[in-house]
Amino acid sequence: MHQKADHRIPVLIVGGSLVGLSMSVFLGRLGVRHMLVERHSGTSHHPRGRGNNVRTMELFRVAGIEQDIRAAASLLADNHGILQTPTLVDDAGEWLFKHIDPGGGLARLSPSGWCLCSQNDLEPVLLDSARQLGGNLRYYHELESFEQDAGKVTAYVRNRETDELYTVRADYLVAADGPRSPVRDRLGITQSGPGELFANVSVTFRSKLLADVVGERRFICCYLTDEEADGALLPVDNQERWVFHVPWHPEHGETLAEFTEERLGRHIRRAVGAPDLDIEVTGKASWRAAERVADRYGHGRVLLAGDSAHEMSPTGAFGSNTGIQDAHNLAWKLAAVLDGWAGPGLLETYGAERRPVALTTSARASARSVEHSHPGFAPAPGVGGGRRGGILNVVLGYRYPEGAVIGADREQPVVPETLRLTGDPGTRAPHQWLRRGAKRLSTLDLYERSLVLLTDARSDAGWHEAARRIADTDVVHLAPYRIGTDLTPDDDTDWATAHGTTPDGAVLVRPDGYVAWRASGAVRDPEPTLRKVLATLLCKG
Repeated sequence: MHQKADHRIPVLIVGGSLVGLSMSVFLGRLGVRHMLVERHSGTSHHPRGRGNNVRTMELFRVAGIEQDIRAAASLLADNHGILQTPTLVDDAGEWLFKHIDPGGGLARLSPSGWCLCSQNDLEPVLLDSARQLGGNLRYYHELESFEQDAGKVTAYVRNRETDELYTVRADYLVAADGPRSPVRDRLGITQSGPGELFANVSVTFRSKLLADVVGERRFICCYLTDEEADGALLPVDNQERWVFHVPWHPEHGETLAEFTEERLGRHIRRAVGAPDLDIEVTGKASWRAAERVADRYGHGRVLLAGDSAHEMSPTGAFGSNTGIQDAHNLAWKLAAVLDGWAGPGLLETYGAERRPVALTTSARASARSVEHSHPGFAPAPGVGGGRRGGILNVVLGYRYPEGAVIGADREQPVVPETLRLTGDPGTRAPHQWLRRGAKRLSTLDLYERSLVLLTDARSDAGWHEAARRIADTDVVHLAPYRIGTDLTPDDDTDWATAHGTTPDGAVLVRPDGYVAWRASGAVRDPEPTLRKVLATLLCKG
């Protein structure tokens, strides 16, 4: 018998950093009541985790906050590329890459683009949006313990300001509580992978003279390779505020106390190559890079997201992006189950889809660190030896061979050798510009609150009418659109060809923008066919 709960809520989110806040935004957009508890008193003050890839920005676009994020990131809007050099006082060194999207080809694939927005700038945008959407966000509140039964999770939360302990009874608990996740440990979920890779001390500092040394080089990051003072320099405002990552070797007995302001200043001056550089250290924070993935993404009614589920080397900014995309995948599934239009089995597809992505992406992140000779990283044999090269296929082209998809090719890798976004089940649906009256929108803008069935207005195959009948009579959230009448292409791209089907076919897209199923043409009885697809997909059989 449980004691009477102080709060009853469909979803309790533990952790209020990037992934927890993103989960709050996504659930709020879907109308799911939730509470978030975070043990710290506020959002991050340290500039880190700045790379937001194109897929993440697509999700923030649909959530209505892309432009707010770009405004928060405006100081670094013109920074591109990664420079590697032994010193900044001359033109030595080389660009590992100079532009994220050389030639602007990404515009053919997405309505969004990359965005350099540090965590301390991004989190307040997410926080404001989450609160506007009705999220109950409680900072300086800490989860002390929890238990679950067949129907609910009971959590015991302490208000760290008043020391009050209260109970929360939730249908589901989402743990976004970081790499040392107490929730994961309590569940007894183990991790796999090489483990710790390297450690750094991240230093924030002010310098008025450094901008003159950097000159016109507007980099995202500069790897400085002096053997006695290597590290990574990152601009915060391109003028006075900077971050420097200094290698730290705790495995050799080196302690954080040894990183005094004097030592840090001396290290940065030597690394930059400017012995008279003015440096005012304003903060420091240690961090450890690791490659680990949880062996399960949850147990019962408790689910893991973000760093609690996977740790990755920071090179390429894969970790936070993968975590935000975890949250998006999970949010629509929680909403569908809680609203009753999907069975609980749908939540089992979360780990089936996201864990293989994390395994592949974490290996790619380590390989990227080897490619870039990340300061402080001396990889053990077999670590970071994965496939190298471009990363667009990793961040945009990953696929779900298994999960809430029907007809996916299970023999194909999770991350393909080349980027292929042509409507295959299990892949992110193609981007195409459309018109709805005077409004221009991307096909990706259609996908958020419901399943979407795309068909051709020229066809009499009956898919659209079948979907309308199902949407009108069943509980399922299904929005049918005819391309050619409801929506008209804004260019000469044929939607059916772009989606790998024919004018008599149909494409079913999930609320997260992934193709769930595709019909290549007409069938004798489209309504029972579609009903069977939906029942299988939503675990309603």
